[in-house]
Amino acid sequence: MKNSFLSLLILAISLLSFPVFSQTGSQAGADTTSLGLPGDNLDLYAVLDLFQKSKTIEEFEKTLNTEKTGINNLDLNLDKKVDFIKVVTKQKDKDFTFVLQVAVTEKETQDVAVILVSKDKNDKVTMQIVGDVDLYGKNYVVEPKPAAPAATANPGYTGAVPVDVTAPAPTVVVVESAPIVQYVYSPVYVPYYPPPMPPPYFTAFAVIAISAYHHNNYYYHGGYHGGYGNTTVVVHNTNNYNNYNNSRNTSNTVNHNNANGSYNGNRASTSSTKGSSASPSTNQSKGSSASARPSTTPSTSQSKGTSASAKPSTSPSTSQAKGSSASTRPSTSPSAQPSASPSKGTSSSTRSSSSPSAQPSKSSSMGSSSRSGSSQGSRSSGGRSGGGGGRRR
Repeated sequence: MKNSFLSLLILAISLLSFPVFSQTGSQAGADTTSLGLPGDNLDLYAVLDLFQKSKTIEEFEKTLNTEKTGINNLDLNLDKKVDFIKVVTKQKDKDFTFVLQVAVTEKETQDVAVILVSKDKNDKVTMQIVGDVDLYGKNYVVEPKPAAPAATANPGYTGAVPVDVTAPAPTVVVVESAPIVQYVYSPVYVPYYPPPMPPPYFTAFAVIAISAYHHNNYYYHGGYHGGYGNTTVVVHNTNNYNNYNNSRNTSNTVNHNNANGSYNGNRASTSSTKGSSASPSTNQSKGSSASARPSTTPSTSQSKGTSASAKPSTSPSTSQAKGSSASTRPSTSPSAQPSASPSKGTSSSTRSSSSPSAQPSKSSSMGSSSRSGSSQGSRSSGGRSGGGGGRRR
């Protein structure tokens, strides 16, 4: 009675906790919508967050390609190693375009995304990151969330604490105050030119599974909005973006791999089950050669069934392979070939040793079978001497 009560209590607790886990999983899934494209391996929310916190373009590029940050998981050339992403800077007046590129081959370059930073005539700065259409699909735009709207003061409020009607939301980073924005618009800004080859500090590291990558980066989505399926976030400076599109780099290798679905390799678990044979032995197809190579499992069919022999042999195949020794111990066991049948039930016990077809080809090929009809009933199912004492001609 006590055990039953304890089991019911555990079951009730499990049922009550199930919706909590389901809600957590759905929330995580909403933040990490899979595109089914190579862009799933580079979270642009995390990239834009890192860009705002970087003091220089060089620092942004170096930190982006560091394994410790875990932001870059892109593998466009499918060598199981993370690609180096270089940052190319273009400037026209107060408009900056920072292009993220990957050298897929020695002759092919693929643009991954572009960061647009613009300042209007009122010195208001806008910042967006746009994913390349080959890697993220169309209209994949991410930007910082705008500051919270000013609160409307209550004219009848008489409290001692004044109301701050201009305070932004705590998760919003004001674009103008971002270190990288202050740097590029400062008099000390110097354009950065990335090296043609990956720098010495970069060491290619292994890519990780998509599920683990999303789990490690989904928390960057809090201060930003846009991305997949969001039609309210569009490119602000279309002139700047259109100028970039005139020189956009694409790779035939990437397009080919996209068409073949080759970028889905790290979505499944790397430790896939290889399967197991239903047969307890791998030598089922070798027929009567089981006596020459004894099974390591001594007669799985004898252990479960009702053997016709009063003294079942623990090594059924080695005693019969000797030839002459078969006459001293006549094989009445129903399983002289223990691993030929994968079933462990009574199917092996009903195979009587008196059956003349227990091993039809082996006895005839050895030339040791007896010509008399009575010796046919005493043939061993795996022996080499028919009847144990048959005449030799």
